[in-house]
Parts: sequence; C-alpha cells; structure tokens
Amino acid sequence: MIGKASADGVTRFWTRSSAILCTVLSVGLLSGLAAQPASAAADCPGHPDALGISRTLVVDPREHTKIGTMQYAETLPLRDHEVVLTFDDGPLPHNSDQVLAILASECIKATFFTIGEMARSFPEGVRKLRDAGHTIGTHTQTHPLTMNKMPIERAKAQIDDGIASVKAALGDDADKSLAPFFRIPGLMRAEAVEDYLASQGIQTWSADFPADDWRHISSQRVYDLAIQRIEAKGKGILLLHDIQARTVAALPRILATLKARGYHIVQVVPATPDRPATPTEPQQWLLHPPSENVAISHWPKVPNFVVARTDTLVRPVLSDFDGADGSLLLQPEPFDRTTRHVRGTPLQTPWPQEWLLPVSSASAGLPVPAKSVFELPELPHPTAEMVAQLGPRSRPAVSPEVLAERESPPEAVPSSGRNTPRALRGRHGRNRPGHGKQMTASRGTGRGTTVAAHGRPGKAHAHGAPLKHLAQIKKRKV
Repeated sequence: MIGKASADGVTRFWTRSSAILCTVLSVGLLSGLAAQPASAAADCPGHPDALGISRTLVVDPREHTKIGTMQYAETLPLRDHEVVLTFDDGPLPHNSDQVLAILASECIKATFFTIGEMARSFPEGVRKLRDAGHTIGTHTQTHPLTMNKMPIERAKAQIDDGIASVKAALGDDADKSLAPFFRIPGLMRAEAVEDYLASQGIQTWSADFPADDWRHISSQRVYDLAIQRIEAKGKGILLLHDIQARTVAALPRILATLKARGYHIVQVVPATPDRPATPTEPQQWLLHPPSENVAISHWPKVPNFVVARTDTLVRPVLSDFDGADGSLLLQPEPFDRTTRHVRGTPLQTPWPQEWLLPVSSASAGLPVPAKSVFELPELPHPTAEMVAQLGPRSRPAVSPEVLAERESPPEAVPSSGRNTPRALRGRHGRNRPGHGKQMTASRGTGRGTTVAAHGRPGKAHAHGAPLKHLAQIKKRKV
C-alpha cells in the first residue's frame, strides 16, 4: 500500500509540474509575439505604436548595379510585405520638412534622391536628411528629362555636378553621408548612362511601383495608387516626391494602411569596409523568383562551352566495337542482311564493299573511306553542235522550208487598176497597219471578189461599192 501511494504522489507531482511548465511556456511565447510589433519602434521613444523600420538592408552597388522592376530584371532582396520608401526632387523647405516630420512620427527611414540645384539652394534641407538618419542619393544637377537622348559627356556632367552639389551641402562628412545611389530623372534610362554609373561604383535605382504623385491628381488618388500597386506586387520600392503637397497629404494615410495590413518598412544603406553587405541569394533579387511548382514558358539557355585542348580527343578504335580487324564492318556475320527478307524482299548490305579500304591487322583504327566515295563525275563541256541540237527550249523546232517562207517577202497580187479600198487606207489615205498583204484581185460588173494574201476569197458589196467589212489578217510574228 505504501508503494502504491508513493507512486500516485509522484504521478500527481509530474502532472502538476507539466501543467505549470506548459503555462509558463505559453505565457513566454505570447509575450514574445506581443513584443514583435513593438520591436520595429524600439528606437522611437514617445511613439510606442510607430511603424518603424523592421530591418536595415546593406547592399553592394558593384554587385547589383541596376534595381527596380519598372525597368530592370532585379530589385532589392526584400521579403514578402516589405517596402522601401524613396523620395525624389528635394529638398524643398516647406513640403520636404513636412515629409520629414511625418516620417519621424512613425520612426521611419527612407531614401532621398536629391537634385544638385535644390541642394545648392537649400543646403540646410540636405543636412536635415543626414541628421534624421535617412539615406541620401543623387538625382542629377538640374533634373533634365532627356538623359536618354543627350550626349554622354553632358550626361556625365549632370551626374558629377549633382554629386558635387550635394557633397558641398553636406560638408566635411559628405563621403560618409552620401550613398552611391542614383536615380535617372523621369526614369529616362540609357545604357551609356547606366554603364558610366556602374563604372563609378554607383547603383542605378528605378522603382517597383510609383504613386504618380508628380501628375495633377488628388491626394486621394495618390493614396489609392500607392496602396493598390503595393498590394498587387506584395513588396518592393515605392516612388514618391517630397516636394509635392499632394504627397504630404497622402503620406500619413499610406503609412497607416501599411501598418494595418502588416507591411514593414526597410531602410537600405550601402556596404562599406566596416559594414559588409547583407548575405543574399541570387533568386532573392528577383521580385517573384520562379518556383519549382510553376512551369516556366522558356527553356534555360545552353551555356557556351569552350574546349581548351581539342587535341586530347581520340578516335574510336576497333576494340570499342568488339570486333577484330574490322570484322564488324567488313564481315557479313553477324549482320548478314542478304539472307534476311522483309515481306519477300531481300535486304541489301548497308553499303558497297568497294567503298571501304581493306583494313590491315596492324591498324588500330576504323576503316578509312575510299577516295572514290567523294569523287563526282565531271560533265563534258557543251559544244556548239550540242547547243545547236538542243536549241532553245521555249521554242519548238521549225523546218527550213517554213523558216524560208517566213523570211521571204509576200508576193504582190495584180490589181485591177483601182486604188486600194478605203477600208484599208484609214482616214488620211494611208494604208492601215497590218493590212499590207491584202490586195484586190478582180472586180466584175456585178459582184467582185477580194483575195487576201492567204488566198481565201471574200465577197464585196454590189455595184462596186467599197468594202466595209474585210477579213483582217494579223501579221505573222517571225
């Protein structure tokens, strides 16, 4: 009885202990989950419900030189429901300051592509971006919308002058504060411009979806386009303009909707010797990497292999075919097709034996084809007699008598002394073409006959009237 009571006590102890342990683990798990939304805003004192930034993505501009699926194949290696905010064309004191205040209220860091002239006019605005911890890129000197057409030297000047103006506004720590990120104005891309930027170690940014806030539309429309396009792709780079009042009005609603729908904001910074790039896989740089469960519509490209040493290839030898001294090719056995029949028709040997040279027992290679296999019989050169016998193919042969008859002039038929009938002369008294062989043979007192060159008679009108309807003879073509 004592042993049984002790066993029951141990069982009840472990049961209570397991329940307590499960409770502790559940509470800890729920506490961890509840703390996750606040982790993005951990560095945002006074704003416990701020959206914040979920992580900082470090990229190497030299490894991926062009990003943004609006124009390029790659984009930033973002996870699902991650968005990068970018603003162009600033700084403009009134509107840009409001954008900075809205971002600060949510503890969000964005990327600003500044114009050189704006940086020269409002250098304090550039320094505000730096002091707030945002990423600063460049956007040319004067924002030309012809980067895809202008000569490359002018494009280089726009890029270099814009960088110099922003650096001048930043001051001594410009090299540390300015990121090697660049966006072409109007996204007017050109390969020469992109190649120059890549040679300078500068990453060209496009976008994954714009909000069209540079157009004359309402702030409601800016909000609708931003949310609809983000939801359509699920992640990516959003293009906005901090100089627009409509953007200032739409931005708080955009951020509130992103937070409500579970989106996260990511800040992008360039890699440095002290800050290595975030480890990524090549497929992560695609907006929607291909899945093994989805069939692709094109086959992968075949790589171009280059054979370094072609002389290492060897020819096959007879031993590879289990035949000695060419017996596989020269002997009828075991492939004697002369004795086999298909529906009563004997099969012939695959090739004549005279096509192959005899193989010596000392030879280690396959039989060599005879020279006669590659010889073609020469056709004799055509002579004049052959050409005369053949004649032109398009014209049948003509006998000499017919040919002489065609070449001889027509015999004149004696006239009755009268002129040629009017029907043969035309209006001006001249003989009508094609009727030179038609002559009047005789004329009687009542009815006359007209004889043509071919000898067939025709009746004329009575009383010696001119003939109106004569047989028309076409001149033969000789």
